[in-house]
Amino acid sequence: MLETFSEGLKNVIRKIIGKSVVDEKVVEEFLKELKAIFLQSDVDVEITNKFIETVKNKVLSEKIPEGLTLKEYLIKVVYDELVSILGKEVTDIRGKKIMLVGLFGSGKTTTAGKLAYYLKKRGKVVLVGLDYHRPAAPEQLKQIAEKINVKFFIGKDAFEVAKESLEKFKDYDYIIYDTAGRDALDEELAYELKKLGEIIKPDEVLLVLPADIGKIARKQAEEFNKLVGITGIIITKMDSSAKGGAAIAACSVTGAKVKFIGVGEKFDAFEKYDPKRFVSRMLGLGDLETLLEKAKEVVKLEKVEKIVEGEFTLEDFIEQIESVRKIGPLSNIISMIPGLSLPKDLLKQQEEKMKKWKYMMQSMTPEERKNPEIINDSRIRRIARGSGTREEEVRELLDQYFKMKKLMKSMGGIKGLKRGQLEQLMRQFGLRL
Repeated sequence: MLETFSEGLKNVIRKIIGKSVVDEKVVEEFLKELKAIFLQSDVDVEITNKFIETVKNKVLSEKIPEGLTLKEYLIKVVYDELVSILGKEVTDIRGKKIMLVGLFGSGKTTTAGKLAYYLKKRGKVVLVGLDYHRPAAPEQLKQIAEKINVKFFIGKDAFEVAKESLEKFKDYDYIIYDTAGRDALDEELAYELKKLGEIIKPDEVLLVLPADIGKIARKQAEEFNKLVGITGIIITKMDSSAKGGAAIAACSVTGAKVKFIGVGEKFDAFEKYDPKRFVSRMLGLGDLETLLEKAKEVVKLEKVEKIVEGEFTLEDFIEQIESVRKIGPLSNIISMIPGLSLPKDLLKQQEEKMKKWKYMMQSMTPEERKNPEIINDSRIRRIARGSGTREEEVRELLDQYFKMKKLMKSMGGIKGLKRGQLEQLMRQFGLRL
């Protein structure tokens, strides 16, 4: 996530942590590197200069709080100031009528679906299509609504559909309006959005912006705000853009709060934006809260209890792999664990290995999954053929499973897992802290 910006920040933080002595000269060098990272990542020059100046003044001019070293205070100030320019506080959806606006290609219709998927846990949601300039838009919205199992409403005229929706869905908890986009904010789009705003009187007007536009986000946010009075922003494509931090920083200057971020293609790859957690992940400090929240949604309690007791079959292994995959890509999960940073190539290899493990186990009989001890050479050959993998890979899976089962038993399940044991457990997946 935010690879260029985040990796750069992590590297300079690691470098400063590794210094045995931190004095004024070291701080100056650190700030110089930090400024270069900001500018290379497309952060606005004005924001960059203000950030560096603030950090410098606080660290070198103010009294260091009691109990902190200069090194610790420097890292704390960098963290605090990043949180400050990236939004300060968490904000939630207010009211029921939510209008999404944005230019063509921002991912607005997909985002409408993600927001609906997110909100349907709280109540009844309907998706209302107001884009009749792009022929495929109504059909796309319909398909999304059917995939996530929410109500949808489309017609032939944006203004008529908007009027009808107010009465038709007055008993719904959330009405999400997907408006039209353009390549630029022209007069026609401006007129349409303004009129729709007057008809709907939305509680929220959320601007959808792709992360890859970087600092240009500021200009778009200002223009849309002037036109329809945006109440918040959703940044999409945060998983693949190195300019996401720049986009968020640019938006914060306008006073508009980033409320959600899209972090992948799936409908659940959508998070409420929390500046503190976001900055923690960027600096390599982890985000265990988000990881635990995601894990709670997919991990079954009774399965966890079985594993805690040391009962760990290959069937459990399948479910745990699926649970991990539902939480998100391995790279996202690793980024949420404090102090854990792994090479991209290794993470990619592990993702592929986990996919193969699933195929292998699907080629096993129920008895083999329950009692893997019965899997001999001839069974291994059959499993390899059925899963399109090599015999050595099947043996590796079994080897990893038996090692993990033994490790679980020696720990008495996963109760009181200590750092050294966590390292051991991760090594079973070929990962190292």
